[in-house]
Amino acid sequence: QVQLVQSGGELVQPGGSLRLSCAASGRLFSSVAMGWFRQAPGKEREFVAAISSVGAGETTSAAASVKGRFTISRDNAKNTVYLQMNSLKPEDTAAYYCAARTFGLSTKASEYVYWGQGTQVTVSS
Repeated sequence: QVQLVQSGGELVQPGGSLRLSCAASGRLFSSVAMGWFRQAPGKEREFVAAISSVGAGETTSAAASVKGRFTISRDNAKNTVYLQMNSLKPEDTAAYYCAARTFGLSTKASEYVYWGQGTQVTVSS
């Protein structure tokens, strides 16, 4: 079992930055792959970024729409994964979810078993 608690969502102006956090408890954190997804009203949940476990080299992947602006990282000593979001755009507005899975990195929401509660990010002037 993995429990995920998110923090960090808020209202931010276009061009601004924000960092989301997701704290994990339960299963050995370093052995799970972590992902960030987002869902805007009326749209399907979409992949944002993911990072593999320590054993898999902490490799990362990011959606084309956020590559170069968003960075996923993990602090295994704090059992926390982060999503640093820079150069935010109005189209980044969505509820953001962190997720965990016990196997390799994945970009598919259906392959993640554990989910955080979600946090709202609104990009608006």
